[in-house]
Amino acid sequence: MTPTDTATALPARQTLPAEERHATELDFLAAHDEGPRPPGWRLTPRSVVTFVCGSGDEALKLPKPHETLPDKLVIAPKFVGERALVERCVVTLAGERGLLLVGEPGTAKSMLSELLSAAVCGTSALTVQGTAGTTEDAFRYGWNYALLLAQGPTPQALVDSPVLGAMRSGRVARVEEITRCLPEVQDALVSILSDRRVSVPELSGTDDAQVAAAPGFTVIATANLRDRGVSEMSAALKRRFNFETVHPIADVDAETALVRRQAEAAVRRAGAAFGVDDAVLDVLVTVFRDLRAGRSAEGWDVERPGTVMSTAEAVSVAASLGVATAYLPGGDALDLVPGHLLGVVRKDDPADHARLLGYWDGPVRRRAEDGSATWRRLWDLRENLR
Repeated sequence: MTPTDTATALPARQTLPAEERHATELDFLAAHDEGPRPPGWRLTPRSVVTFVCGSGDEALKLPKPHETLPDKLVIAPKFVGERALVERCVVTLAGERGLLLVGEPGTAKSMLSELLSAAVCGTSALTVQGTAGTTEDAFRYGWNYALLLAQGPTPQALVDSPVLGAMRSGRVARVEEITRCLPEVQDALVSILSDRRVSVPELSGTDDAQVAAAPGFTVIATANLRDRGVSEMSAALKRRFNFETVHPIADVDAETALVRRQAEAAVRRAGAAFGVDDAVLDVLVTVFRDLRAGRSAEGWDVERPGTVMSTAEAVSVAASLGVATAYLPGGDALDLVPGHLLGVVRKDDPADHARLLGYWDGPVRRRAEDGSATWRRLWDLRENLR
């Protein structure tokens, strides 16, 4: 590589959007299923479900050879949850109705939204991040003020929002954390989802005074059920969405596999190999599930902390354990678990410290007394929680 090549080379990216990360699978599914598609869709609805949920152990086969794609491919599962939920989401989008994914934090709502958008329209980039500071422009349009001053209000000076861009191109717009937007900002979506057009009064009298949605346009929004600082959605806006609740992962083996897979990927991005034992991951996931449910797998009552003990938090802790064992060796990863758990539970309420100690004095102690060496070692680490 020449010095010029080095200077102009694009920097590596920490993460890739779903449409790039899974480009081969998306191209394969587009060629595999030639059935009818809703207007503007890249894949058939059936293939969208397969992309999100995987093809199981079945290797799908192309109906005819392709120059750049393999003849057979197993589609990996990307979302751990009910297939029926994904099917209902796909049906909602095929009907061009708004989809609202609700659930506790860390239940992969955003990931599901990204996967659906990538499979349906080929991009997940048309996204608005909802915050208390989000303005109506994020759903409608803004202006290039240099052009506005030089030319006045013209189509060239108009700056499309991600939602308006999705309307023009017939794609999916994503709105993350919609309930963090102020109610008057949220309600900018009411007319968009009902009338399917946006008026631009500044361009009145021209053909550009209204932007109509192209076939295929719809909106996927997400909202947390347990969060602070949220704004209640109006009844008018609620009626324009189909609500789907994304629940925590029910199966412990599936959750453990997901935590391992995502933690391994995070540690690889940090430039190291993942070296956390399965026994440590099992303990970590068990603790998170017990505290999340308020009840242990054995049926013992557990006082739930105020913090949501989500799978996403478990992945974060597992990744931290992996990075620590790779770059700061010298101890057992299990020795680090109490400190990381304390950091998680104290995020929202310092009183949760006492609840974590109560968990140690309950299920952790009882499992240690039953003879489990791993849980006995964890019980011995109780002093690290002080």
